Amino acid sequence: MAHPKRKISKSRRDKRRTHYKAEAPSLATCQTTGAIHTPHRAYNVDGNLYYNGKLVIESTSIG
Repeated sequence: MAHPKRKISKSRRDKRRTHYKAEAPSLATCQTTGAIHTPHRAYNVDGNLYYNGKLVIESTSIG
C-alpha cells in the first residue's frame, strides 16, 4: 500500500484543492414557451415535454 515518505503540509494540500469549486448551472430561456431550463436538456411545461423549443411528448389528460 502506498505510504507517504514525508508529511504533506495543510497549505500544500489546500493549494492543490483550490480548483475544486461549485459552479452555478447555466440557464437558457425557451423562445417558444418562455420557460427557463438548462440547455441541451428536455424540460416540462404544463405536463408537456419540450426539447429545443419543440413539443416532444404531449400530455394526455385522463378524465
